[in-house]
Amino acid sequence: MIAQHIVSDPAVMQGKPVIVGTRITVELVLEKLAAGETVEQLLDAHPRLTREGIHAALAFAAEVLKGDIVYPREDEAA
Repeated sequence: MIAQHIVSDPAVMQGKPVIVGTRITVELVLEKLAAGETVEQLLDAHPRLTREGIHAALAFAAEVLKGDIVYPREDEAA
């Protein structure tokens, strides 16, 4: 699902992952949802955005975070 909805092209938005057919970045979707906007508000504000695109952005972010290695800060290690 992710691959058909999220692309990264150095010529579009400096290579940031975007929803296919738009210049809407995964980052923007996450920021707006984190700020309290609803999916409906996002869809209203961005007519080319789809519900599937939003779900793909969330899935993409989750997949990227799975690959991260978390190192505890030294002040938290004790």
